[in-house]
Amino acid sequence: MPIASVVYYYKICCLAFAQFIRFELRLPAPTMDKSLIINHLDDYPAPAVTWVNYVPSNIRPYFYLARVHKSSGILSLFYPCAWSITMTCYARSTPMPTAWIYLGFFLVASQVFHAIGCVINDMWDKDIDAAILRTSTRPLAAGDLSMFQALIFLVLQLALGVSLFMQLNEYSLTLGLSSLFLVVLYPVMKRINDLPQIVLGLCLSWGALLGTASVAGTVDFDVYIPLFMGGVCWTIAYSSSYIRQDRDEHVKNGLHSTAISFGDHIRPILAVFTLAACSAISYAGILNGQGLTFFIGVALGTLHLVILIARIDFKDKSSCDASLFSNSWFGFWVWMGAMADYVLKMQS
Repeated sequence: MPIASVVYYYKICCLAFAQFIRFELRLPAPTMDKSLIINHLDDYPAPAVTWVNYVPSNIRPYFYLARVHKSSGILSLFYPCAWSITMTCYARSTPMPTAWIYLGFFLVASQVFHAIGCVINDMWDKDIDAAILRTSTRPLAAGDLSMFQALIFLVLQLALGVSLFMQLNEYSLTLGLSSLFLVVLYPVMKRINDLPQIVLGLCLSWGALLGTASVAGTVDFDVYIPLFMGGVCWTIAYSSSYIRQDRDEHVKNGLHSTAISFGDHIRPILAVFTLAACSAISYAGILNGQGLTFFIGVALGTLHLVILIARIDFKDKSSCDASLFSNSWFGFWVWMGAMADYVLKMQS
């Protein structure tokens, strides 16, 4: 894609977000229960202290807005990229230093695009976040940042993100920029659809396609569509268990989510999505000619998820909260299986 086209696309995105600020979302607004707004209640527990608390106070809200203190969100975006890159390098016998360069690049890109998604989401949900216990201390909901400040921060993040994508081949650049549509779509779906986590899954799993495109310059859809769909099913499972803690507040505020639509059957439904995720990823491994160690990694990840789903207490907010980071271990074990397979092949 020519640079002029990228710049034009970037300007369109910026103008779209400016219109979003100006017209304040002309979609039908959810009916909020104002009695749930808790920003200034004396008995609201203080947020946990993180390393961000030690950065200068004038820039601290931007760090919290970008969620740089929550590694689980970054990892959930990175792991599908890592699976895809490692599996592609395995199939093509790509030199290992090249693989590590791509992995490092996508780790940085995952932080940038995770931040972009968080800023967009918080700008859409500013008033709603203020009415929900878990999100009421977010910088926009709490009034620590203005919408204009968030917009400027978003534009800078988008500029960085586009510059990163421009380091990739033309096919990957186009594929990567197209994912921004899903990033913007997710907050909309929370207002109009009972299954917005499907869009979230498409968004967070996009790296399963982008990783292989970056290494190979194309996508073998026979292999990477199953890998992509495995990531989508995994995302639906872990995001549903995480937001289960907000179910009652979402209902009162007119939002939609799988945590609501799954109802009291959430545990067996999460088990089904987990089975689908593990099966799809395993099928992608078979099609890619992966060795035994890859499937051992998938098996270890599957065992971890089975234990997690069995043990999670959906009535306990802290248990739901902890499940998000715990789910990251599934992505880790799948990646370690793929990496071990790759290392053994390159040493043979």
